[in-house]
Amino acid sequence: MTAKTLGDAIRAAGSPVKLLRNSQIGPYAFPVLRAEYTNWRDEQRAWTDSCALLDLSYHMTDLYVDGPDALKLFADLSVNSFHNFRVGQAKQLVLCNHSGYVISDGIIFHLDTNKFNITGRPPIHNWVQFNLETRKYDAVAERDERAVDSKSRRKCFRFQIQGPQAANVMERVLGKPAPDIRFFHMGQMTIGGLSIRALRHGMAGQAGWELFGPFEYADEIKNTILAAGQESGIRQVGARAYPSATLESGWIPSIVPAVYHDECMKEYREWLGADSYEAKASLGGSFDSEDINDYYLNPFELGQGQIIKYDHDFVGRTALEQMSKDRCRQKVTLVWNPDEFAQVFRSLCEPGDIVKYLDLPVANYATIPFERVLRNGTPVGVATSSGYTYNKRAMISLGVVDKEYAQPGTELTLIWGESDRGSAKPTVERHRQIEIPVTVAPVPFSEVARTLYRNQ
Repeated sequence: MTAKTLGDAIRAAGSPVKLLRNSQIGPYAFPVLRAEYTNWRDEQRAWTDSCALLDLSYHMTDLYVDGPDALKLFADLSVNSFHNFRVGQAKQLVLCNHSGYVISDGIIFHLDTNKFNITGRPPIHNWVQFNLETRKYDAVAERDERAVDSKSRRKCFRFQIQGPQAANVMERVLGKPAPDIRFFHMGQMTIGGLSIRALRHGMAGQAGWELFGPFEYADEIKNTILAAGQESGIRQVGARAYPSATLESGWIPSIVPAVYHDECMKEYREWLGADSYEAKASLGGSFDSEDINDYYLNPFELGQGQIIKYDHDFVGRTALEQMSKDRCRQKVTLVWNPDEFAQVFRSLCEPGDIVKYLDLPVANYATIPFERVLRNGTPVGVATSSGYTYNKRAMISLGVVDKEYAQPGTELTLIWGESDRGSAKPTVERHRQIEIPVTVAPVPFSEVARTLYRNQ
């Protein structure tokens, strides 16, 4: 019988881990964008050395929620406080299950009285929409799915303007200095007679803005920005370089949504469709526990502990209060040993199984990467996203490790590649695992993101 729900899909596969391990979907896609507008090395350099234009218009889902109970809905589900969350503000929204493990996170925009927009990967919208539809909230939702091709029309466009030259570019675009907008606050801008919103942001680790407005304005706004940015060396960032920005800024985008096991989530699993992100996402890497709970991460491990506010009741509050007393693991950057990094490519010229091939600049070959991290052969954590930064001339992974091994300079080992010569995912060739010596470094890895962006 064809599976209709996530629950059906799990039962047919035999377990959540088997379902995710055998998924035929590859890494999270960034549709519509060209892979490279110039080359990914210079595109990475642009957000550090000059100015980068990143197009967010297609790869994220949007949920628009409108109604007098909208804020209550978010407060009931989110670890965030919504006291004094005024129109014109935005914040990172973090949602957990009843046991305190993260389902997903995204950005919530307070657009107008009782009107909000959540943008991010689908799991955050699915959980909000489920609770809105099955509980008694006086609000309605409109969903705008991520695009799959260039014919898709979104409700709005989103562009990020990032880098040390971003302010100069925006001054030429506007014909005057850019408005002084506080960090994660919104303001209005008029470009070529078109009124749009601007969020003060810094996703790539540099100061900048996220501009958004009606989708029909997209081409004109983009062309105006590119023309104004020529003397500042502006570059469009393609689908290869774009996801690597998170490596420098320290945000872990690909986690296992904590929805597959808890009995409290059973109703939700029967609500989610068999074609949902949660049912289709693929799990890859050398970490191979059969217990789905071993893949869940909590907000403290993801560096989101400062976001949690216990000034309201929310799903997972009791569990998080207990977790806060015993924070065992910490998010870190893991810098690969250059010689072993080179061995990955050298194996392509040697007989026998190669080392698991990695693409550059982002090495993820599954939707949710999970690699084992060891200390003298003993498991001490996991790596959840890996890639190369031309700005630092380094191959790095974002990881979560036991706190005693989280000090910068600590030497650990990352196991790259899957066991048993690889899984049945089409993105996985027959290969052998390799031990990669890695050195713990601060997170965010970008000094600008660590000292400026995070402090704001």
